[in-house]
Amino acid sequence: MFRRVKELPAGAVEVPREDGAPIVLAHSETGHNHVAVAPGARLYSLPGKPLLSFLQLADAPCEVEHQRSWDTHETMRLLGKVGTIWEVRRQREWTPEGWRQVAD
Repeated sequence: MFRRVKELPAGAVEVPREDGAPIVLAHSETGHNHVAVAPGARLYSLPGKPLLSFLQLADAPCEVEHQRSWDTHETMRLLGKVGTIWEVRRQREWTPEGWRQVAD
C-alpha cells in the first residue's frame, strides 16, 4: 500500500543500495519482488517496524514494477515532485492462524 506523507518520521534511516539498482520495496524468496525504478530515489526504514518504509522521490514519476515474468500485474506509477515522500506499507490479513503478510 502506498500513501503520500508530508515528511519522514523521526528515526527514519536510509537503506543503502547499489548505484543504479532498483529499490526493492517488497522482497520475495520466489522472485516476486516489487521494485521502484527511480534513479536517485531513496528508501528509508524505521527500526523495529519491518512492514513499514518510506520512498523519497528524486524525479517523478516513479515506476513500481512487479519482477516476475508470469502471473504479474500492471506497473504502478507514483507521482509527485522532487522530494515527495510515499509511505510503503506491507499489508496484513487475518487468517484462522493469526495475522500474516498479504501474499500476492
